Amino acid sequence: MGTETSAAQPPRQRPVQEMNAIGLLTFLGRNRRMIAGWTFAAAVVGIAVSLLLPKTFTGVTRILPPQQGQSTAAMMLGQLGGGLGALAGGSLGIRNPSDFYIGMLKSQTVADALVERFKLKELYDEKYLVDARARLARDSRFSSEKSGIITIQADAGDPKMAADLANAYVEQLYRLTSTLAVGEAAQRRAFFERHLQQTKDKLADAEVKLRQAIESGGLVSVDAQGRAAVETVARLRAQMSAKEIQLGAMKAYATPSNPDLQRAERELSSMRQELARLESGTPAGDAAGGDAKGVGNIRLLREVKYNEVMFELLAKQYEMARVDEAKEAPLVQVLDRATPPEKKSGPKRAQIVILATLGGFFAAVVAAFARTKLQAARQDPAFASKMDSLRAAWSRRRPG
Repeated sequence: MGTETSAAQPPRQRPVQEMNAIGLLTFLGRNRRMIAGWTFAAAVVGIAVSLLLPKTFTGVTRILPPQQGQSTAAMMLGQLGGGLGALAGGSLGIRNPSDFYIGMLKSQTVADALVERFKLKELYDEKYLVDARARLARDSRFSSEKSGIITIQADAGDPKMAADLANAYVEQLYRLTSTLAVGEAAQRRAFFERHLQQTKDKLADAEVKLRQAIESGGLVSVDAQGRAAVETVARLRAQMSAKEIQLGAMKAYATPSNPDLQRAERELSSMRQELARLESGTPAGDAAGGDAKGVGNIRLLREVKYNEVMFELLAKQYEMARVDEAKEAPLVQVLDRATPPEKKSGPKRAQIVILATLGGFFAAVVAAFARTKLQAARQDPAFASKMDSLRAAWSRRRPG
């Protein structure tokens, strides 16, 4: 009985057939018309799109950016050593000059100049400047090689326009570097000019006080040890001024926990303690014979000497800033000037057609597979019940 019953029952069909090579070919053969039709339609659409897209030409120019060297003032600061030399080395150095100039090429200043020069709002049919600027950014590319050479590429519908646009980037870069270089040098020149005048006035006042001391009571002689103390104090005060400048620059970007900042503060504190010890008059007073007049003369000499040192330092920096201001901007060397390209750079019609054809083929295969699975699922009572529930849930008429 059990054998007859099991023999009478039909064998269960597998819901999903094994997809081997033969099964895949069989599946493609059953759906060949759909797959072929979709693939052909996608190829036709790809051909139409590739023919309708406007031609694009790319202007290419290559430049060698100015080499980042120290300015005349920075070199003088380096020769002086100490805090000012460290400040010059840390604030004026740029790690990658190519990235610096690429950033300038991508700036809004350059983009706005090109939009106005070539009337890109009208050319791109854009109402707002920000949209024309964004379109220009999409049509422009900048890259740098390991050798430091910067490549500028600009796309346009006309060969001459593409070349002119690429060359215009170089012209705007030169103008921008000229403006920034002159502005920075002018600021340094004005800074040193202002502080030079202040130091000059202080030096004149110190000399007047020293002259009055000589005329009133005569100048007490100062031996070698006293003169050495004057030189030491003057030099120490100049180093303190340099260290304070360095600390002010470091605090602009360093946190209070920065080890370099903490070390510089400790050095400045040590200098102040040493200066306080020297200015107490103990060694200087002994050197001058221990009387009050000798100590006063030492202090007057020290003030004169300090202002002389500061005046000399600022005078050198002022002259170097004037030289930098008179210099022309760093030269942007053009290695390959853009010329109107002979061949179009886009659209790549063959690539578009191939991608569209492949896309249509895979879309047809997926659609055929989905249709087959849906047809098989509809024969399942459980799936049919779920579909009815789904339609009822989303139908406009809902049971009350």
